[in-house]
Amino acid sequence: MTRSAHRIAFGQRLRDLRQEHDWASQEAFAHHVGLDRTYVSGLERGTRNPTLDVLVKLAHGLDVTPSELLSTVK
Repeated sequence: MTRSAHRIAFGQRLRDLRQEHDWASQEAFAHHVGLDRTYVSGLERGTRNPTLDVLVKLAHGLDVTPSELLSTVK
């Protein structure tokens, strides 16, 4: 699977925000937002490409705006 620079940047931002918001466990966070842990893992590793619906779910789960979640993506 291709790991483009923007996917890697998004994944790192997602991981950082998840940990900053005291979601140490990918599994607990994934359950909180209604996604599978392996999908969240793939997003954080930059191997998955989220849809707009998933971006909004993740942002709401982290109590940030979608634009804050995407702020490091160039």
